Amino acid sequence: MKKSILSVFVFTFLIVASTTMHAQKFPPLDKSPLDLASFPSRGSNKAIKVFYSRPQLKGRSVGKELAPFNKLWRTGANDATQIQFLTDMNFGGKAIKKGAYSLFTIPGEKEWTIIISSDVDNWATRGYKESNEVARMTVPVTSGTDSIEAFSIMFEATDNGATMHLGWGKIRIAVPFIK
Repeated sequence: MKKSILSVFVFTFLIVASTTMHAQKFPPLDKSPLDLASFPSRGSNKAIKVFYSRPQLKGRSVGKELAPFNKLWRTGANDATQIQFLTDMNFGGKAIKKGAYSLFTIPGEKEWTIIISSDVDNWATRGYKESNEVARMTVPVTSGTDSIEAFSIMFEATDNGATMHLGWGKIRIAVPFIK
């Protein structure tokens, strides 16, 4: 009896010790957390989903230290931003087929160029090729009254589709999509 109690004790000790010694060490929260914006924002029957990481201003400015003007930007942080169309859409007069794409931008002081590319699964802008652009559109920059610390994307319904809004600092960009 003593032998079986001792065996159970040793077995239990070994399991606890091995679990404790080999426990996973999870990393801290990402400084630019991953987020999802979708249209519509709630419920089923989504038409568009955007997966992006949200960099923070932290006293820096858009156009200089962050998202430099006139340079290709991944439209967020970390991996290139991915946009999924769950239905065929129209963007800048071009038909976009249902599927996954990357969303790149070229920020400017007065306007931004929005690029939909068939290049997917890229880190930052690595792997981007102009020849793989599906569509591009230039939209004006407007200014908001409140400053947004974390880069943000949201959608607003329109009569014939949706407008994707990009906001960071006081910069506001509106990108139309037509169903």
